[in-house]
Amino acid sequence: MAQNEVVRLFRDVQAYPELKDKYNTASSLEDLVAMAQKDGYDFTVEEWLEATSFKVEEYKSQLSEIPGI
Repeated sequence: MAQNEVVRLFRDVQAYPELKDKYNTASSLEDLVAMAQKDGYDFTVEEWLEATSFKVEEYKSQLSEIPGI
């Protein structure tokens, strides 16, 4: 699963400072993903974005339902 590969990259970068230095040289997300693929990580740009994005769901509510308002 691609998400596991992204997590593996994050863990490896934390464990090996030289990897952090290497990936910090990427000039774009596409370059970073290409570098990672050459190093054996299996994910695409789209999968990277999906794994690293935060999703905020909007809920309908009345102002009186929000604490402190």
